[in-house]
Amino acid sequence: MEAPAAPHSPADLELTVTSPDQMRELGRRLAKLLRAGDLVMLSGELGAGKTTLTRGLGEGLGVRGAVTSPTFVIARVHPSLGGGPPLVHVDAYRLGGGLDEMEDLDLDVSLPESVIVVEWGEGKVEELTDERLQVRIHRAVGDTTDEVRHVTVTGLGERWGTVDLSVLSA
Repeated sequence: MEAPAAPHSPADLELTVTSPDQMRELGRRLAKLLRAGDLVMLSGELGAGKTTLTRGLGEGLGVRGAVTSPTFVIARVHPSLGGGPPLVHVDAYRLGGGLDEMEDLDLDVSLPESVIVVEWGEGKVEELTDERLQVRIHRAVGDTTDEVRHVTVTGLGERWGTVDLSVLSA
């Protein structure tokens, strides 16, 4: 994974990921920065690697259960195996409305003690907290076998203003 010499701000980082294994490793590294109460929003095209990144997060957080796409169940909770926060993995792809539909999931109740990762959450979960990590994954679209992904990690709010995201590119 490569990072540019000068990220946009202390809370922005751009990376190039060239394989699913690297995407998983990025998730494991990211897990080291996360704590209970953190919201991570993942965006990117279908097949960009959102669930692969979340799988690495689950490994890094040491949670129980295989992390798979929760598309049809909307949300899965993965309890910690070692006293850390549980991982709540949400796929908001099929949810049309904003926070109204999300309220049924009680994410606001889970947030203080969990790490919540929401795929396809833009325009749906921002009202949960002003402090969140946004991860945008860009890939070539169309008929391609290109594994290259461009990942932009943006920390929003006071919580992320002092976090050194450059450790993700190590």
